[in-house]
Amino acid sequence: MAGPGCVAYMPTMARTTRSQDWGFPRWRGYGTASEAKAVRMCDRHGCDQPGDRPAPKSPNSPDRWYFCETHAGEYNRNWNYFEGLSAEEAAAREASERRTSAGFAESKHHGWAGPGDGSRSRDEMRALDALGLEADADFETVKLTWRRLAKASHPDIRPGDAEAAKRFQTVQAAYEVLRAAEERRQAPDTAR
Repeated sequence: MAGPGCVAYMPTMARTTRSQDWGFPRWRGYGTASEAKAVRMCDRHGCDQPGDRPAPKSPNSPDRWYFCETHAGEYNRNWNYFEGLSAEEAAAREASERRTSAGFAESKHHGWAGPGDGSRSRDEMRALDALGLEADADFETVKLTWRRLAKASHPDIRPGDAEAAKRFQTVQAAYEVLRAAEERRQAPDTAR
């Protein structure tokens, strides 16, 4: 028995704070825990699948929907970046984004690819459509068609016909777009 002024020795058990997940091999798998994990459900009404695929709620917004794989695919197929904008606003946004995306322009070293396989721009496709040609038309066909349509609707041949004058302007603009594109393709690549 210890008296006053004496310190009694009490054996204490060491408290273990180490888990059984130390060393190699691990005794339990990674990520195993006893507490429940929160799982976000798909934001599509009525869906009971996990929503693990984020999708933007609107352009340039940090807010996201979270969909399952099926509904994310559906969302991507129906996505319209210009939704809610008028045609003029959509064209202005597209033009401003094209100005700032010069670093992401299509590589010129893909110019060897033949026509009709993605080597034509949207403007070229519209110009070919205005001339009534297919996407794989070569430049000689473009020239012949342009001459034929320009002669048929020229203001000197059909004076006073407003519809013919409008058609002539359309044909001329389409030819200029295609001629400039052909010159770019034929020019030697100086960037290499």
